[in-house]
Amino acid sequence: MVNCKNCNSEIAESYCPKCGQAAKLKRIDNHYISHEVLHLLHFEKGFFYSAKELMTRPGDSIREFIADNRTKHMKPVAYLILTSLLFTIIAHYFHADKLYNEKENLSFGKSHVASLMQWVQTHYGYANIMMGAFITVCVKTLFRKYPYNFFEITVLLCFVMGQGMLLLTVETLFIPIIGAKLYTILLTTISIAYPTWAIGQFYDRGKAISYIKAFVAYIAGYLLFYTAIGITGVLADILLKSTGTH
Repeated sequence: MVNCKNCNSEIAESYCPKCGQAAKLKRIDNHYISHEVLHLLHFEKGFFYSAKELMTRPGDSIREFIADNRTKHMKPVAYLILTSLLFTIIAHYFHADKLYNEKENLSFGKSHVASLMQWVQTHYGYANIMMGAFITVCVKTLFRKYPYNFFEITVLLCFVMGQGMLLLTVETLFIPIIGAKLYTILLTTISIAYPTWAIGQFYDRGKAISYIKAFVAYIAGYLLFYTAIGITGVLADILLKSTGTH
C-alpha cells in the first residue's frame, strides 16, 4: 500500500481512487513527449479534421459543433491560438513580420500606438481573441434575428479566424516565390474573403445578404478593434507626456 503523492490518499491499485494520480509515474521520454504533442493537437481527429471541415464546409461543421457533436473538432480557442502561433513562427522565419513592423514604424513612429500595433503582430493568438470580441458584437447586431448567443458566436469566430490564420500560414510559405507585394495583396484578400464566406455560410448560405452582413460585421469589428488600440496608445502617450515619463 502506498500513498498518493498528490493528495496523500492510500492507493491499492494503479491509480489513486480520489484524484486519479498514477501510483507510479512513467519516466519522461520520447514516447511521453510525442504523446503529449499528439494529445495537444488531437492529430488523431481534431486538428486535421477541423482544418478540412473549415475549408470545405465551415458553416455546416461549426453548426454541428455548436448543436450536435463536439468530439471531432479541436477545441475552438485552442485551434485559434495554435494556428495563430504557427503563423507567427512561419512569418518570422520567412521575415514576413518585417513587412508589418516597418509599416507600423512608418505610420506611427516611436509611440505607444506603434508599440501596441507591434504587440498585435507578434501575439496573434491573444490579439485575435480580443479582436473577436469586437467582431462578435457586430455579428450579433447584424444577425440579431438568429438564435445564436454571444458565446456561440465566439465559437464561430474562433474557428473562422483560426482557419484564416492557417490559410495565411500556408501563403507565407510561398513568400520567396510570390514576393512581398503580391504576398501583402493576397494576405489582405484572404483575411477578408474567408471570414466573409464562412460566416455567411454559417447563417444562410443561400442568401446574398448573409455574405454582405458577414463582410460588414467583420470589417466593422476589425476597425473597432484597431480604433480601440489607437485610442489606448494615444491616451498612454498623452498621460506619460503630462507626467513627464518617457
